[in-house]
Amino acid sequence: MSTTQFENDLSDVVASDKAHVWHHLMQHKMFETVDPKIIVEGKGMRVWDITGKEHLDAVSGGVWTVNVGYGRDTIADAVRDQLVKMNYFAGALGSVPGARFSERLISKMPSMTRVYYSNSGSEANEKAFKMVRQISAQHHGGKKSKILYRERDYHGTTITALSAAGQPQRQAHYGPFTPGFVEVPHCLEYRNQYGVVENYGERAADAIEEVILREGPDTIGGLCLETITAGGGVITPPKGYWERVQEICTKYGILLILDEVVCGVGRTGEWFGYQHYGIKPDIVTMAKGVASGYAAISCTVTTEAVFDLFKADASDPMSYFRDISTFGGCTSGPAAALENMRIIEDEKLLENTTAMGARLEQNLLALKDKHPVIGDVRGKGLFWGAELVADRETKEPVDEIKGQAVVGHCNAEGVLIGVTNRSIPGYNNTLCLSPALIATKSDIDQITGAIDNALTAVFGSGK
Repeated sequence: MSTTQFENDLSDVVASDKAHVWHHLMQHKMFETVDPKIIVEGKGMRVWDITGKEHLDAVSGGVWTVNVGYGRDTIADAVRDQLVKMNYFAGALGSVPGARFSERLISKMPSMTRVYYSNSGSEANEKAFKMVRQISAQHHGGKKSKILYRERDYHGTTITALSAAGQPQRQAHYGPFTPGFVEVPHCLEYRNQYGVVENYGERAADAIEEVILREGPDTIGGLCLETITAGGGVITPPKGYWERVQEICTKYGILLILDEVVCGVGRTGEWFGYQHYGIKPDIVTMAKGVASGYAAISCTVTTEAVFDLFKADASDPMSYFRDISTFGGCTSGPAAALENMRIIEDEKLLENTTAMGARLEQNLLALKDKHPVIGDVRGKGLFWGAELVADRETKEPVDEIKGQAVVGHCNAEGVLIGVTNRSIPGYNNTLCLSPALIATKSDIDQITGAIDNALTAVFGSGK
């Protein structure tokens, strides 16, 4: 594509945006002197802004969402056809795409059986929290109502989801929060909290048990964790961590809730991130990649054992899950999700994710060898982070302004990458990469080549 496609004067769009749109996660003071970036078209791995400039998108829509890439006619057609036939009815009744996608989804999730639809990751996690609270009230006499969450994890933007946020800068100014949420320590081995230990993963999981014993096992109903932490630094769990977490939850009768909003639906090379670790969750939440941003949809998926707790006493008018998500009844979401899943299967995108993920890891490790500012590289599939440090020995984080400068330099070169921001005070220093699952070798090389150039420009030539 070329700038000739954008010859028409769109200055009115820029003016309307500046006058009326409140952008997400943005300080708007700068728009008094510069124009906001407006994306007008996307195809495959690339997007074009309103000036006609082409960008290779290495963050799948900015927030790890567009898993199958842009411009998918078949998804758009599936959504259009469904909307014309039947666009919406409240989720108390069923729909054809809702039933069909639930069956397809569950076929990818052994041991899980039920799908509750809503429309965002925040909402999917809220449903899980409400399930824990209702189970507490109806089956434990009000005990086991507390929900544990992990330092550095993030589960959404609503007040209750923020109550479970292990990112202080996301929480700042929005309290008071919903009571009954308790933080457990992070599991990032690069930021070791325990000194020399035989198995860091097991020790990090044992820290969760310490919190459980401090609070009282009979007060804890759920443990909600990102399978792989995203915005808190792209943290892959160390060996032994998840196995020990499973043991702890089983020992104390605590529901294991896995937030797969980012790493679900192929991002890591498996359908779900937890499938790398052989664990069996009680509840799994997902959103973003479920329909790759072509329609709004999220899912809270449970085991039959969890589901059965809400129909144990049909004579009690308060016993069922008394929740509704208005737009969970939209048929566009599951219609898009069905076609999204077909594309992943037919184009063998899980296999591609594994292969291109290995190339991305190799390239990032080569950059680490070249640039001392890279302290750690971590990730899985096409979900990677590179933590930037001022000193490898002390692991002092770089000033976040410099991390943002790396992002800006890549942007200028036509490659969109991310960096952790407004999450952990002093530790917004991890470059974030999540290219679409369709990425090719040349795409991966262009991404890491831009990062190489940016690191050289910001920090010097390296070794």
